[in-house]
Parts: sequence; structure tokens; C-alpha cells
Amino acid sequence: MSNIILPPQKQMTTMLGHPVAENPIDQMFDEVYAHYGLHWQFWKCDVTSENNIPAAIAGVRALGFAGACITVPYKVVSIPHLDEIDEDVKAIGAVNYMTIKDSRLIGHNNDGKGVVKAIQKVTPIAGKRVVMLGAGGAGRAMAAELAWAGASHLTLITRRESQGIEVAQTVTRASGVPADWMQWSGEVCVPEGTDILMNATHLGAAPQMEPVPVNWETVSQSTIVVDVITNPRITPFLKAARDMGCPTVNGVEMLVQLAMQIFEAWTGIKPDEAVFQRAVAKALGE
Repeated sequence: MSNIILPPQKQMTTMLGHPVAENPIDQMFDEVYAHYGLHWQFWKCDVTSENNIPAAIAGVRALGFAGACITVPYKVVSIPHLDEIDEDVKAIGAVNYMTIKDSRLIGHNNDGKGVVKAIQKVTPIAGKRVVMLGAGGAGRAMAAELAWAGASHLTLITRRESQGIEVAQTVTRASGVPADWMQWSGEVCVPEGTDILMNATHLGAAPQMEPVPVNWETVSQSTIVVDVITNPRITPFLKAARDMGCPTVNGVEMLVQLAMQIFEAWTGIKPDEAVFQRAVAKALGE
């Protein structure tokens, strides 16, 4: 009687957020897992209410997931439900992925690290004046990392005063870099002298693809324009910037940079960037 060899148990990873349907992260990770011969799979979980976050995070532990990402709008409210957070999460006040060790959920944040690496492919950050539209969980991480990377000044433009001021104070407290808040009311006029303009909102994401209300006459052609949206790669915001002649950095590049770090944290394998670039392009149907 021959021995039956069963396939290894599949390792599952996930992302919790809302909405998640248009995010290509699952297809990208699955392609990379296959490339490295890993019996792993990535699931996207649409958690439609903040009230369900405690149960969703408990489910990550109960179901034996090997790792999990947390995306909007739960990057701040998820923190109290984790067993441990690293120093970046303590400083920033937001989490975007977990590692799991001995059933303990450990929170990390590399949103800002991903955007810093993506921008630095186009321009140095040191000494630059940065204007950021939006300051949610991802935005606050990016603002802090840009300050740590040497930005000379940050302006946060938000509709909610309390949010903008709180994040500006967090950035200055964590980095010593001056940061201020500006009211978002109607069409945004970009402050003179802006070197990097970043959209950290969900405006422009598929399928709605709304334009970001910016007065492009106030944007210099030398301004680097950055978008965090991952689908589509070229958003209406970036298309308007390109039409102005501005250099651009897209959210897909940011996704690749942060996903590589998360993949290594989960699997212990240092990936080849070209593998991730091919995987995300295939996920987007490019």
C-alpha cells in the first residue's frame, strides 16, 4: 500500500478594509507567492462597519492567518485590538499590517516608507516643502515618514480641522519638522513654493475616479505630484498633473515598495522588485 503524500497546508494572508474590491493587492501577492513556490494565498475581506473590526481582527487570530494588512478606514481604530505595536505605530498613530508570532498580533506601519522609496526614485526629499491633501491613517504615516526623510516643511490640507491639526502636531512632535494645517474648502489653491504635492485621499480611485479639486494654475511645473491611489495607475489627478508638465509618482509604485517589505516580514524571503512589478502590472491588466 503506497503512502499518500498530502499537500502542505495553505498559509493564508488577508487585508481588512472598506472598500477593497478594486485593490489589486490580492492578485499581486498571489502571483508573487506562486513565483517563489509558496503554498500561500491572499484574501481581501470587506469589513463594512467599524463595529465589526474587533471581530475581524479576532478572526485573523482564530483562523490562523500568517499575516494581515489593514487599510482604510481602519488604520487608527484597529490599534487597541492588537496585542503589540512597534515604535512606528506608536509615533504615527496608525497601523497598516500585522505580523503574527505565537498567536500574538503585532502591528506595524510602512505606508510612509513605501511612499518615501517611490518618491526618492524621482527626486530627493531632503529640503523639500510638501503639501498633502488628506490626513487619514495612510496620510498621517506618509507625513511622518516624509518629515523623517528630511522634508523641510509640511502643510496638511483637510476638511476636518481637528484631524489636520492633530496630525500636524503629531508630525512635528515625532520629527521636529514644522507642519501646519490649511482648510480644504472647494477648489484647493496650492501654496507657493510647494515642491511635492500629494493626494492622500480616495478621490480618483476606480470605479468612480473623481477628480481632485485642485486649481492647477497654482501648481508649478517643477512640482512633483504624487497619488496614493493604486487603481487606476494614472488617476485623473496624475493625468491633470502630466498635462501641466509636472513629474509624477503613482500609487502603484508606492504599493510595490511597501508590499515588498510586508512580503519579507511575513515569509522571510527578500523578493526581487521585478517580480512584484510584473505581478502588479498583470493584476491591473497592463
